[in-house]
Amino acid sequence: MQLNLKLTAACGLLAAILVGTGEFLIHFDPLARFSETSYDFMLDTSESRLTAGHFFAMIGIPFYFLGSWHIYQMLRPANNKLAFAAFLIAAYGFIFGAVWMGSRASIGSLVHHGDLIEGTKLVELYQLRYETLLQVIRMTTLVLSGIYVYLVLTGKTRYPRWMAAVNPIVLILLSFLIYAINKNIGIYIMPIALNVAFAIFFTCSLLFGDTRQRLTNESQS
Repeated sequence: MQLNLKLTAACGLLAAILVGTGEFLIHFDPLARFSETSYDFMLDTSESRLTAGHFFAMIGIPFYFLGSWHIYQMLRPANNKLAFAAFLIAAYGFIFGAVWMGSRASIGSLVHHGDLIEGTKLVELYQLRYETLLQVIRMTTLVLSGIYVYLVLTGKTRYPRWMAAVNPIVLILLSFLIYAINKNIGIYIMPIALNVAFAIFFTCSLLFGDTRQRLTNESQS
């Protein structure tokens, strides 16, 4: 159990680092032109950077599923069924995230050839087919965070109660706050806010979660 918990937490952290690196390579814009309706922020991103970012992210995404299993195991002592629901919700969201992330380098390449797509609806179709997926990712992250907070506050999980504050939604909102307070720092966080949130979460889980021994009072309810 000790190896399982530490290994799966490390896998979740690895996912956040790899996917975050990939997304940063694709999405970072020194002018902070972050948008879901315009892709001008990708115009200055080279094809080699788009390709490198794509493969970093694709290699990292599968590790998020092991990270989701880690969350389940850490929450399970409080309520097995609800913790497993959190796992399913997280995994479901990461599937949508994988599809969305896998499309980003391609839309970046597409906007590099604006003359070829002018007069077409390719960008609009992309937004319909892929940007819509972001809403699913946001919703699953919100629900996951809600279940996590509820179970951690019971005091029966492998986390101390204060770890309820270290949940993905709060950490994502913190990225927005940092950007609002100090744009010079926030500009590096905003493009990868979700991955930064999960990197912090899995790091805290490794440092402060009880991964040392199996709890004897795990609830199977």
